[in-house]
Amino acid sequence: MTVRALEQPRLWMPYPLRVNPYLSALHEESETWARAMGMLDGAEGPSGHPPIWTRSQFHAMTVDQLTAWALPDASFADLRLNHRFNIWALAWDDYFAAAFKQTGDLPGAVAFTARLHEFLRPDVGNGARLPEPSNPVERGIADLQRHFFPPRLAHWRHEFNRALVRYVDAGVEELVNSRAGRVPHLIEYAPFRRESFAAHTAPYSVELATGARVPEQIRHSRTVQALLDAFMDYMGLANDLASYEREVHEEHDVNNLVVVLGTSLGIALHDAVPAALNLVNTRLRDFEHLRQSELPQLVRRSGLDHDERAELETWLQGACGFLSGLHAWYTGAPRYAAADLAVPEQRHRS
Repeated sequence: MTVRALEQPRLWMPYPLRVNPYLSALHEESETWARAMGMLDGAEGPSGHPPIWTRSQFHAMTVDQLTAWALPDASFADLRLNHRFNIWALAWDDYFAAAFKQTGDLPGAVAFTARLHEFLRPDVGNGARLPEPSNPVERGIADLQRHFFPPRLAHWRHEFNRALVRYVDAGVEELVNSRAGRVPHLIEYAPFRRESFAAHTAPYSVELATGARVPEQIRHSRTVQALLDAFMDYMGLANDLASYEREVHEEHDVNNLVVVLGTSLGIALHDAVPAALNLVNTRLRDFEHLRQSELPQLVRRSGLDHDERAELETWLQGACGFLSGLHAWYTGAPRYAAADLAVPEQRHRS
């Protein structure tokens, strides 16, 4: 049994939306990079490979708004860098879906992904020579490797690229699941969704925007790791609700929280919708509890000084802004027009 449309689930979001003041400047150059990479129809950039989007499809995604909403405190230079990464991640997603998920071409997907690995090797950034890009996705990641890691954030390159390897590998695993009709079990799905959403790159984006880091003294603590897990879970699991129609009915994808819950719990999909909504909202409440209750206790026990506490607070505010921006995009972008996921803030404050 399938459910054709979500029954207007309502996502909780306690953080106010803030907008980066450089949104208008970002909008003015929104097409520039995508066009140079050959991602747009009629692009004057490198030819020889079909584009990924028409101009109307590209602007319907409102990637400039997503970036400006999620990173309200970023400088224009940093905002532009992250904007290009967001375009690339969506380009990979849409290209992979059209070329491999919709056709069931597993050998092609494996070969395509193996090629991307060559652009994400650990020695990239240490003078390693990249392959010659053969399509817009490869061209985009090659360009990002050259520009995405300013000296102050060079420490992120290895971990960021490792996260992207997991991201593109997850696409192949999703295709394997869909071809076999294998729905992932709920217990395995949440950590897998962090990989398939590239959520492990999000702490970099927050650091890029705020210039702040989680202090080294507490970065690997249980509390911080739990907070980061909840932070990342909201992103991908909320996306599953927003993109249910496109993923399940257009792409015939089984890798979606609603389908996972319905299958794992043995319930009909119309009952899995509110269950999925509750799970997503619970993960955001977990993040809030850790941020408001457990993290302050850890800070006191760890003896962080004033500057370290201020830096942590700056990073946390950036993380809250990131989640608020994603929520606004899920509920406002034409890409997710079939879903109504907003909820009045006061409804869940008690």
